[in-house]
Amino acid sequence: MQKSFILLIAVALSLLSLGQAQSLRFTIWSGNQAHLDMLNGFAEAYAEENSGFEVTYDIIPFGDYVQKLTLQLAGGNPPDLGWLAEAAAPTFVEAGVLMDLSNTLNQTEGYDIGDLSEPAMGLWRSSEAIYGVPFSTSPFITYFNRDLFEQAGLTPPDELAAAGEWTWKAAKEAAATIKTDTGVFGFESVDGQGYGDRLWHTLVPIIRAYGGGAWSGDGCQLANPESIEAVQLYHDMVYADASAVPPGEVGDFFSGDAAMTITQLSRVSKLEDANFSWGVAPLPGGPAGEVSVIGQAAIVVFENSPNREAAEQFLAFVTNQSNVATMAEFFPPARLSILESEAFLTANPLVSADQMATVADGIASGETLPSHSNFPQIDATARPIFDGLWQSQADVEATLNEVCSAISPLLN
Repeated sequence: MQKSFILLIAVALSLLSLGQAQSLRFTIWSGNQAHLDMLNGFAEAYAEENSGFEVTYDIIPFGDYVQKLTLQLAGGNPPDLGWLAEAAAPTFVEAGVLMDLSNTLNQTEGYDIGDLSEPAMGLWRSSEAIYGVPFSTSPFITYFNRDLFEQAGLTPPDELAAAGEWTWKAAKEAAATIKTDTGVFGFESVDGQGYGDRLWHTLVPIIRAYGGGAWSGDGCQLANPESIEAVQLYHDMVYADASAVPPGEVGDFFSGDAAMTITQLSRVSKLEDANFSWGVAPLPGGPAGEVSVIGQAAIVVFENSPNREAAEQFLAFVTNQSNVATMAEFFPPARLSILESEAFLTANPLVSADQMATVADGIASGETLPSHSNFPQIDATARPIFDGLWQSQADVEATLNEVCSAISPLLN
């Protein structure tokens, strides 16, 4: 009698658990409604095949993302899965806080790991282990206001690029002319945050075009002559020419208040209701030639997730071939079958096939933003020193030398 009662209770609890939702917490940094609609669509589609499943997307602003995520992990309140940018990848992999996804991905029917680009997987694979699947391998490109270029009587960047004449020097001259002739800022930094959260995203493309770098196996490269020349060019745009939006002022490209910006494909949804004609072009080149800089982000599952198996299965679903094709509208993929397809060129209704080809070319030749296992500490150490750069009388060379002195111990 007692055994039968215990069995009855066990069955009842089992049935009760089957009726409860499997809820996952997924951290992201985008609050863009088009992105959220797409992500919620994935969750709804998965729930149709897996009853009692739901996903909560936890939005953490990009500038606070790594810090707040680290606090959640350290505080015993880990999300189940989330986005992770390339700069932080080595830190999280070496800390052992990411799940090895290889077994789940290999066992998922039709997943095809071999379709994932080997270069794109470089930061996320260690031997046979896979710690993340890139959902965005997106080159930085130039967005420009065609109307403002026409108003100033200038050749637009896409035509200059086709002629091999689209350089940072040309961009600087165009920005100054537009500011003088129209009163509108000629250039806005990445997401308008080039003096804070998007500092590296703004400066690295210029530095690499001049043959410099942030750091390498040889140590800090920011104080190299090439890097100094590149940062001086941008400093001159801000202060000598007054053509780039300076710290503390607003000049939003997407509202028509700046003639150019450097950003990624995911921001194109902001132009859906633009009241001006716009275009895209590659990054400007420089003395080192044409360069492509890629911002990459992957989906990862956290080791201490309370729902690891479900999180891994949802990751495999979101990054399968069909859903990656859907994401390609905003996030250029790491799957070769999508990237090399004609469908990719028409994935976004706002972007022409020729413009998407510019994105594809940038992926093919690009190099990711700098990363390091000590990146959070490197960034936190460098930022206050970089702050001294943003004044008209700043000594660019002295500031970059100070940055190198401060971060060199962390690079080693």
